Amino acid sequence: MHHSRLSSFIIDCRGDDLVEAARFWSAALGRPPRDGADPAHDKYFELVMHEDEPIVELQKVDHASRVHLDIESDDIEAEVKRLETLGAKRVAAIKTWVVMEAPTGQRFCVIRPQRQGKLGPHANAWP
Repeated sequence: MHHSRLSSFIIDCRGDDLVEAARFWSAALGRPPRDGADPAHDKYFELVMHEDEPIVELQKVDHASRVHLDIESDDIEAEVKRLETLGAKRVAAIKTWVVMEAPTGQRFCVIRPQRQGKLGPHANAWP
C-alpha cells in the first residue's frame, strides 16, 4: 500500500531572474516569500502557505511559462505505475522525482513528501 496527495502548484517562469515574477505572485496571492528565499539567485522561490494549503513555488525554466502541479507520494514508483494504469505517460526521471504527462497533455511531477516528510491526514491510500 502507498499514499499520495496533491502537494504543490509550481509556477514555471521563463527567463533569467525571478525577481519580478516573485514580486507579482507574492502580491497576487497575498503570501510572503519563505525566509531566505532570494529570487535574484535561486532557481526555486517558495511562498509561505498555510499548512492546509498546497505549496506554491516559482521555478526558473527554459521552456514556456506555465503552471504545473506536483503529486507527493511515500512510494514514487508505485504512484507512477498507478498513474500509468490510468493513462499517464512517464516522461523523465529527474533527481528524486518523475515528470509525467496526463492523457490530456498536461505535465506534472510525482515527488517525495514535502512537509517534514509527511503526507498529512488527507492523503489517499492505494493498494
